Amino acid sequence: MLVVECFRGTRLGKGIEAMMRLASILYSLISTTVAGSLVIAALTMGYDTLQPILIAAALGFVVSIPIAYFVAKAIVDAD
Repeated sequence: MLVVECFRGTRLGKGIEAMMRLASILYSLISTTVAGSLVIAALTMGYDTLQPILIAAALGFVVSIPIAYFVAKAIVDAD
């Protein structure tokens, strides 16, 4: 949230703050979907032990960060 603190009180700061709030809400939805899809893909490929399932879930949560950011940015820019 350092970016938000740098621009707090300015017009740009309000836009960044709104986008980060939207991105965090979208992250909660997107990350579970992507992580669940990767876990199902791992199970379908026959990786049914704990380690591959945890790796797939962690990878899904990490990959979802830029996805949520870009989706939020597209929504905010469309307004």
